[in-house]
Parts: sequence; C-alpha cells; structure tokens
Amino acid sequence: MSEPVAPRAPRRGRPGHDQETVLRRAIDLFNEQGYDGTSMGDLARELGFTKSAIYHHVPSKSHLLEQALDEALDALTAVIEEAASATSEQSAYARLRLAVRQSVEVLVAHLPAVTLLLRVRGNSDIELNALRRRRAIDDRLAALVAEAVAEGSLRGDLPPDLVSRLLFGMVNSLVEWYRPGGAVDAAMLSKAITTMAFDGLALHETGPGDTGTPPA
Repeated sequence: MSEPVAPRAPRRGRPGHDQETVLRRAIDLFNEQGYDGTSMGDLARELGFTKSAIYHHVPSKSHLLEQALDEALDALTAVIEEAASATSEQSAYARLRLAVRQSVEVLVAHLPAVTLLLRVRGNSDIELNALRRRRAIDDRLAALVAEAVAEGSLRGDLPPDLVSRLLFGMVNSLVEWYRPGGAVDAAMLSKAITTMAFDGLALHETGPGDTGTPPA
C-alpha cells in the first residue's frame, strides 16, 4: 500500500505572479499613473491576467494601497520608535542622528512605497490613516529633537517640530531624484545627509569619522 500523499498548500497567484509581485507592480502603476488614475483592469493587463482573474489574487485596489502604505510606514515607525525608546546610555543627539540616517536607508530600501506615501493627500479613510501615522512619526522625531536641545547638544532657537519637518523634508526630497544603482549608494547618501544636517544644527563642530557624538 502506498504512503498517503499529504495535501498541498494552496498556491497563491500564478507562476511568476505571487502576491508580492502583484503588490510591486501595483505600486509602480500607482506611482506612474496616480492611484485614482489606475484601475484594476490596468493592473490585470500589466500582469497578463483577465480583469476577472485579478480578483483571485487581491480583493481590491484599496487593499493594495493599504499594503503599500503600511510597508513604508511600518519601516519608518520602527526606526523612530527604536531611537525614541533607546536606553539612556546613548545621548538624544546620537539617537536622533541615527534615526535620520536609518530613515534614509528605509527610503532607499522601500523607495517605490515611500514615494507613494508622500503623494497621499487624504482622499480616503486609508489615506487619512496614513497621514495620521505620518504625523505621529513627525511628533516622535520632534520629541527626540527636544531631548537633544534639553541635553545641550543642539541649538535651542529653532522649534523642535520645525526642525523635525526640515529633517524629514530633506530625506523625503530624495524620492524626486534618487535612483538605485547610480553612483551614490545608500550608505554614502545617508552619511552625506546626516553630515549636512547635523553639522549645521550642532552647537559644536563634529569630529572626524561621523561618530554621532558632539565633542565636549
């Protein structure tokens, strides 16, 4: 008697078009055509599906939007929360500087999803929730700026929420021109941005090596 054959797990998506592939293609189309200007029919044609077959892979266009925005927001939130909740062994200045560097790295690693996030205008509940999460990230970074000011590492004549917006504004501007695979890699880019930002914000000149600790 032959051994019973274990049932196979249901396969998600056609060969070459798993859930991750569908999401990547959807993000690209949303960025190229705009979310409102992209239909499920457009995505189906891009993937080589019929319009009805696309719904066997994803329930709706809004579901894809939510997944894309969560990808960007989850990664950014993790970076800021890690910096904000770090132990007191690290100065607020060092944690702030690290948070900015890692935010650049997140943007590079999730460039299409972050690009889409930055184009959200609040036209639906999903977009409104994304905007609320972005504001929460801004608030956490502003609190970290305030801690660095309080410890005497940063100048105190600029409002922390303004500094937070300016820092993120510099990072977010990368979506307009940065393209992976060019002459500047993620490590060089993150170091350049933090050096420019913090050498202008620190009370003292930073030492060589980009250590993240202002000199005594």
